[in-house]
Amino acid sequence: MNASLTQTTDGRAALQRRLGGAFTLIEILIVVLILGILAAIVLGASWNVTKDAQGGVTYSELKKLRRHMEAYHIVHRSLPAVSAGDGTWGGIIGPEFLLSPPVNAWVDASSNRTIILRDTPDTAYQSGYAWIFDPATGRIWAGGFNAQDEPFPK
Repeated sequence: MNASLTQTTDGRAALQRRLGGAFTLIEILIVVLILGILAAIVLGASWNVTKDAQGGVTYSELKKLRRHMEAYHIVHRSLPAVSAGDGTWGGIIGPEFLLSPPVNAWVDASSNRTIILRDTPDTAYQSGYAWIFDPATGRIWAGGFNAQDEPFPK
């Protein structure tokens, strides 16, 4: 009987020697938790970078649109026939000025070219239209941006 106990004990000892370098369940859970925290930090930072890029691209499109509107006004001595709708900038779209309607990346993709006619910029974030055009003065604002051309928080 002592011989079988010795074999069992020796078998466990050999097993313990083989598994001695293995991780325990607690150690693995701690590593997974740390990796989850690091992933959350990286994803949060990349979300902010994406939002900043969308705001920057929209601001750049707004400045470009204003420059082309000014050039159109100088060349034609009038404002283009802009109407409310999806990218309906009138004569400003074409080979002479803008090849395609500008896109507002700050608002929803379904309305990122839509123009409304109004004489004031937004006072809060919205996502139903991309651009605001005042037909009386030719002023242009980006939808979802304030009067100082800064994006409202989404």
